[in-house]
Amino acid sequence: MSKAVLTTKLVPTYDDLPEQRYHFPRTYLRQVEAARGDWIVYYEPRRPSGDLMKTGGKQAYFATARIADIIQDPVKPDHFYALIEDFLPFDRVVPFNDAGHYHESGLRKEDGSTNRGAFGRAVRNISDAEYDMMLGAGFAHILGQRDRERPMPDPAEQARIGFGDNPQMPFEIDSVDRRIVSQVVQRPFRDRAFSTAIKSAYQDTCAVTGLKLINGGGLSEVQAAHIRPVADGGPDSVRNGIALSGTVHWMFDRGLISVDDDYSLLIADSGVPDTITRLINPERPLLVPARADERPHSQFLQYHREKVFKA
Repeated sequence: MSKAVLTTKLVPTYDDLPEQRYHFPRTYLRQVEAARGDWIVYYEPRRPSGDLMKTGGKQAYFATARIADIIQDPVKPDHFYALIEDFLPFDRVVPFNDAGHYHESGLRKEDGSTNRGAFGRAVRNISDAEYDMMLGAGFAHILGQRDRERPMPDPAEQARIGFGDNPQMPFEIDSVDRRIVSQVVQRPFRDRAFSTAIKSAYQDTCAVTGLKLINGGGLSEVQAAHIRPVADGGPDSVRNGIALSGTVHWMFDRGLISVDDDYSLLIADSGVPDTITRLINPERPLLVPARADERPHSQFLQYHREKVFKA
C-alpha cells in the first residue's frame, strides 16, 4: 500500500463528494489502487472549478481520509470511484509550499522551483513520512502545537461569559507507536478536529441564534453539531455539521428543529416552548459559511429531516 494526495476542486470536475467518494478516470487507477486500504490527503488547487479563467482555490491540503474500496462507474466508461471512510478535516489548511517547505518532495525541483509537471497530476502517491508531516501540520492545534486560526479576531467589546468549558489538553506524539495516524481513528481526536473545523467555518457563531459568546479563557461557547449522527454513518465533515449554542444543539439532536435545503429553519409542531421560538427567530434563514463547500450538504439535511425531525 502507498498513501496518496487526491486533488478535488471547490466545484469538482467529476462527481466528487470528498467525505464519501472520489471520482477519477482510468489515468489514475494505478495510483489509487496503490492507496486502496490506506490513508490519503485531499488537496484543493488554485482553480476552484473546471473554468480555466477562475482562480481562488486554497492551494492547500485540507483533510485526510482512507480509501476503503474502488468500484467502476456504472454510467461513465473508464471512470471509477474511490469509496471514502474516516474523513477528517484539518484544523488549518496546509499550503503545498509552506514557508518554503514542500510537504511533497516530488513537487520540488533541485533548483527549488515547483515541478509543474508533477503538480499537474490529480493523484500523487506519497511516502509515510510525508503523510505524517502533513498530519502534523494540519492538526497542529489539536496536537497542542499552535493556537486555532480564526478568520477574524474577536472584537474587544465581545461578551466573554463562561459556562464551564474545560481547557483542551494537547495530544502527545512521543514514539513511533503513537504516530498521529493512529489517533486519527480515535473518537476524542476526531471530536476535537470536527469541533475546531465547525467553529472556524462559522466564526464561533451559532447558525440559528446569531449569538457569539467567548468565555473568559478565550474559548468559544458554540458547539459543533453533526447533522447526520456519527452513529448513523454521518461523516466528520464540515458539510455534515452546524455550529449551534447549547440549547439549540439539544433541540436539533432531538428533532425539535431542522433545516430545509434552502437553509430555512423548520420547527416541530409541538414540544418547543414559546420562549425558545422567540430566541431562534424562525423567519430568518440559517447563518451559513461564505464558502459553498463548508455549508450544510442537502444529502445530510435530508437525512435529518426524514430520520430525526419530529415534523
